[in-house]
Amino acid sequence: MFMNVFEGDHSLEVKVEADSNDITEHPHDDKPRLDLSTVCDERFTVKTNSNVHELMQLCCCTQCGKLFVNEHHLSNHMNIHSSKHKCTECGKCFSGSKSLTVHRRRIHSGEKPFECTICGKRYATSHDLVRHGRIHSGEKPYKCHICDKAFGEFGSLNMHTRVHMGDKPYKCHLCDKAFSQSSSLFTHMRVHTGDKPYKCSVCNKRFTQSGHLQTHKQHVHSNRRSCD
Repeated sequence: MFMNVFEGDHSLEVKVEADSNDITEHPHDDKPRLDLSTVCDERFTVKTNSNVHELMQLCCCTQCGKLFVNEHHLSNHMNIHSSKHKCTECGKCFSGSKSLTVHRRRIHSGEKPFECTICGKRYATSHDLVRHGRIHSGEKPYKCHICDKAFGEFGSLNMHTRVHMGDKPYKCHLCDKAFSQSSSLFTHMRVHTGDKPYKCSVCNKRFTQSGHLQTHKQHVHSNRRSCD
């Protein structure tokens, strides 16, 4: 079974092993789910493709069911439910004062004090600037320990691990085909809707994916041939 486990602001896709007595079948869902109300923290055993955590015990929030890698992250998360760090503008609650400050910059004030020295683009947080800087440097610090593929963002690595885990949580409600990423499902839906947003500038032929358009141009128009 695959679940999201939180480590600070990061979410890990993990495979959870639990006692069979804690697994319940849902009549409207073809996947068994873990009954969090009957499982104590110490009995969650996790195997993950993250190169940070190979085996860990999980802590569960009793109010929303979110899972965390340790009690420290769970304790910070509980501030959300206590409204300790609450935005006075919109009422949204956060786990810490730093997250609240970042939220105010990004959403309400529009302040962007961090500027890229290469292209001049500005960001609300230093973290966003560092992440942007990898576009210029080509740095990819997040590496899959199974296939060695590297990524510039943690979230991209997290999604990539589904390839190895075989997890495909995004399911088409029309043909039951499943995908590991929401973007792949979005693209797939064009098969059913007939939407072809990518148009050839030479012959006006349309395609469902940009890659198909590029292939078309290379094979059909590379020698200035016209379409049939």
